[in-house]
Amino acid sequence: MKLICYLSNGYPTIESSINIAKEYVEAGCDIIEVDFPSSNPFLEGEYIAGRMKTALENCSDYSCYMEGIKTIKNNHPNTKFIVLSYENTIESIGVERFIEFCTQNGLYDMIYVGGDNQEIKSKLIENGIKISCYVQFHMPEEEIQAALSSNGFVYMQAKPTTNNINPKYPTLKDCIDELKRRGITREIYAGVGIYTTEDIQMAKEAGADGVFVGSTILKLQTDIPKMKETIEKFKKACNE
Repeated sequence: MKLICYLSNGYPTIESSINIAKEYVEAGCDIIEVDFPSSNPFLEGEYIAGRMKTALENCSDYSCYMEGIKTIKNNHPNTKFIVLSYENTIESIGVERFIEFCTQNGLYDMIYVGGDNQEIKSKLIENGIKISCYVQFHMPEEEIQAALSSNGFVYMQAKPTTNNINPKYPTLKDCIDELKRRGITREIYAGVGIYTTEDIQMAKEAGADGVFVGSTILKLQTDIPKMKETIEKFKKACNE
């Protein structure tokens, strides 16, 4: 099972993000989820939103973020990357320019936040970019249908956060089994609520292809040895 670590691009600087990516890979991270900080990160919690705000205060030029991601990608050619971007950020960069950046650098897996502008999403897909779909733990039918029609991986909520449990699918394994039964053959990555090795083992036993780990790792970036030790433990749990 793959370990996916979240990288706050530009926090506190783009150069520091390049260095943190190196530490991630050395510690065993399989996939790096790297973001473009958004000026309106409405889906993020206070912690991630705060990091995005600080990043943009330090550098508001998206060209610099693109160069940073390009450098990280070139430094780690054997590491897979998932790009996270808000729709408003893509609009700021320019749709054609954003597509050109992704395709020229082999960045085809994406978490796209927004969705009001279907033209942007359609253009991304037409150019081979794979858009993930998020499915909440209570398995709403419209989200299952969206996942079935998507071309990207499924981002499956790993744990219920507001007691949102469908009695038909009370466990993560039940949810993943149902998605596969319904025809999902693409990767199913579990995230939201993955904090410990026990959480990772639970996701693996449920049949997830990978796990997203975010704030648990981000909060250790002031203690690099501890951060790398934690990533190593998480990767070991993925393999056990």
